[in-house]
Amino acid sequence: MASELKLIVDMVTVLGSATAGGYLAHQLRQPVLLGYLVGGMVIGPAGFGLVALEGDIQVLSEVGVALLLFALGVEFSLKDLLRMRKIALGGGSLQILLTILLGGGLAYLLGWVSTIPKAIFLGAVLSLSSTAVVLKTLIERNEAQTVNGQVMLAMLIVQDLGLGLMLAVLPALTQPPEAIGSALLFALFKAVLFLVAAVFAGKWLIPPLVRIIGRSGSQELFLLGILVLCLGIALMTYFMGLGIAMGAFVAGLMISNIEYADHALDRVLPMRDVFATLFFASIGLLIDPQFLWENAGILLGLVAVSMVGKAAIVGLVVRGFGYPLRTAIAVGLGINQIGEFSFVLASMAQSQGLFTPRVYGLVVGTTAATLLLAPLFLRLTPVLLRVLEDMPRLRYWLRLSPPPVLVGAEEGELVDHIVVVGYGRVGQTLVRMLYFQGHQILVIDSNEAALPALRDRGIPYLFGDASSVLVLEKANLPKARALAIALPDPLATRLTLNRALSLAPDLDVTVRAHANHEIDALYQLGAQEVVQPEFEAALEMGAHMLLQLGDSAPAVQQAVNRYRRGRYREILPERAEYWGVTDWETTLDGLPHTWYVLQDDSPLQGLSLAQSNIRRRTGATVMAIERNKQLHRYPTGEVTLAPGDRLLVVGNPEEQAAFEQLLHAAS
Repeated sequence: MASELKLIVDMVTVLGSATAGGYLAHQLRQPVLLGYLVGGMVIGPAGFGLVALEGDIQVLSEVGVALLLFALGVEFSLKDLLRMRKIALGGGSLQILLTILLGGGLAYLLGWVSTIPKAIFLGAVLSLSSTAVVLKTLIERNEAQTVNGQVMLAMLIVQDLGLGLMLAVLPALTQPPEAIGSALLFALFKAVLFLVAAVFAGKWLIPPLVRIIGRSGSQELFLLGILVLCLGIALMTYFMGLGIAMGAFVAGLMISNIEYADHALDRVLPMRDVFATLFFASIGLLIDPQFLWENAGILLGLVAVSMVGKAAIVGLVVRGFGYPLRTAIAVGLGINQIGEFSFVLASMAQSQGLFTPRVYGLVVGTTAATLLLAPLFLRLTPVLLRVLEDMPRLRYWLRLSPPPVLVGAEEGELVDHIVVVGYGRVGQTLVRMLYFQGHQILVIDSNEAALPALRDRGIPYLFGDASSVLVLEKANLPKARALAIALPDPLATRLTLNRALSLAPDLDVTVRAHANHEIDALYQLGAQEVVQPEFEAALEMGAHMLLQLGDSAPAVQQAVNRYRRGRYREILPERAEYWGVTDWETTLDGLPHTWYVLQDDSPLQGLSLAQSNIRRRTGATVMAIERNKQLHRYPTGEVTLAPGDRLLVVGNPEEQAAFEQLLHAAS
């Protein structure tokens, strides 16, 4: 093979194998970077031996690291950091320090690493979580705007910021023990000097240059200019002894507040994805499957210790900053994995001689395993919280939710009121509308920042978790006129609806849906009206256009009302995943549910769901019926129950017991 073609052949081999591995991981609903690792492992020296991590491939993987860190810097949000600065700066920094201390200390005491500098580096690797995996999972589950999601993202932002400092300081740990102190001070001095220069350049030098290139109108010149900026500053920090990654991250920060930042990121992302794939696949080239198999027991132990230990550290930190234990548990289990940027630190440690091949192999294997388990942990967290909340003694001991506090009214005064759950953008608009119409309102929210505005207007509010039975009982729902649920968390929305109707079965409830697949589930749980904001916006836009096109106002209103009465079914997108099992499983997350078989002698057989009046008599809800091996989701009141039907029933333990008694009552 001609030597000049070797680079092309190696790139095609690595990218092809990574693409196949990434596709397989995506089909299995796993992070694609795990597929890149496997792809690299298959073609590496321990696999088919097609490619080795040397020469040009290694250089190109370094470009991937630079572009990864550059994009991270551009996406860095100082606004989000300051908005939750207490838990972000305080809690995030404390979590990193505790993980380094405890993780590195445990590794040193157990003899996994031989020196304290190596232990510190290992602790730093363990301290980082995966922003990409966590954010993707939160978005898929519509939980990015929840309290749990916001705390996770705030701590991840600080981890990203801490990564830049680690890249600058940690290489000093390679010095002899007697010189480490001076080396660290010198590294800090160089980092501070560079950051001062970067602040100057980022304010007065880089923005004008980027604007000049941007105003040229040439997309090619703009991309070239951004790449020169990124790699040029990365080379500068490399020659200063701070590493390529540090310079690339700071280069991204320099343009993150320029009006061209989004455009720069959009142009760089395709190149970042290609070269980052090379980087992750290059890590796979170093993985030896036989080594992982021979050390499977140690690997499983490391995974368990790292994930449980990190979850405990994060949970304690979040709880220490005043958040409910429910939030602490959710955040701890949400960011207890080891992140993709830990590969960057691990590669640096290996190149600096701090990690032996054995330690490096265990770190890479542990990181990959935690990334594999991360989505599972995020999905199982609501189930765990539900189990804990269903144990009265344990719930009281753990105090998963803070005690509800009613402000602005006495409990006896709450009569004929309208309860609004959630005081975000939708809740605030709804409260203003009801307030100016003279209705008595009670707001339930757990966000302290929203409370001063309510207090100033004299609007009563309950501070607490709306999905908590204690909070809903304090809202006096049986004497309320209506309930509106406008929470950003789909799980909290379903729990609040289910528990509210358990307390007040006849209450008129209007609910905001977050996604298409939630609409029927919320109606089935008992909502009188379900509002999907995107569909409502489309209906209003369509109504305006039809009126402008000459349709009569009554005809337009009749069409809009028909779509609403039909639960938007006529305008739902015809997508296979809308009817898929995944959405069904997501809908049931966090809701206690059990399957029951309808026997021949059951008093319910032969009755329709409307005639059986199950929700009113027991508080439970029939979410699905399996008949003749076919699953019928969200059955309507006209459906007649027949012997042999399997009923999926949602309800708390008391409601389930009442339903079971009704199911087997004497005819």
